[in-house]
Amino acid sequence: MDLDLTGKHALVCGASQGIGRAAALALARLGADVTALARTRETLERLVAELSRRGAQRHGYVAVDMRDREALRRQVEAVANATPIVILVNNTGGPPGGPAHEAGEPAYLAAFEQHLLANQTLVQAVLPGMRRSGYGRIVNVISTSVKEPIRNLGVSNTIRGAVASWAKTLATELGPDRITVNNVLPGYTKTQRLEQILRDRAQASGKPEDEVARGMLATVPLGRFAEAAEIANVVAFLASPAAAYVSGINVPVDGGRTQSL
Repeated sequence: MDLDLTGKHALVCGASQGIGRAAALALARLGADVTALARTRETLERLVAELSRRGAQRHGYVAVDMRDREALRRQVEAVANATPIVILVNNTGGPPGGPAHEAGEPAYLAAFEQHLLANQTLVQAVLPGMRRSGYGRIVNVISTSVKEPIRNLGVSNTIRGAVASWAKTLATELGPDRITVNNVLPGYTKTQRLEQILRDRAQASGKPEDEVARGMLATVPLGRFAEAAEIANVVAFLASPAAAYVSGINVPVDGGRTQSL
């Protein structure tokens, strides 16, 4: 099975922590040159230093807020013009929790801009290089909520669904260019996002966090939370030559929790 990414340039968003950081490490292990994108320069510098100790590839970073789409486009286009980006991992933190009916218009607009519009900006920035290279992989890290809405994540459920439909549309449009587009749907994963969900549910229910965690794990057939690296491994596979005929799909990585097919 061909998992070799030597000579391929990957842009990984949200790379300062959690699944994004794990994805950057996984892609680098397969030989990719990784550009890590996040807001915090110091964290990115430490990640690039770690990546550089692991091999002979060329790694770098872009420190930008994905909500600033003008700066996002400008900086990513500059990187892509120097070396075509042929792997794009769209990944960013989820919107705040709460019921859908209580969320105000600004919450929906902010999530739409941070997720779908930022993803669109990035695709347009890297697409020319993918087409010239004859190789392209777009992997969106979203949520199992695109299959089954998650309680008390109303805005996130809504926006993640929009991103999933956008990705399916892109897969059809970009297939003739040999560019695949897929979505990875993480289940409960040990990240700062999960810590926030545990705190929110504990506060809302009045139960201790460990009790809330046990209740969540009772819905997971494998009986544990995922490690970020386990999600990243699926991202890396979808970015590889081995996944050349996989496009337009949602891949739950959730320990069997999702009940729908």
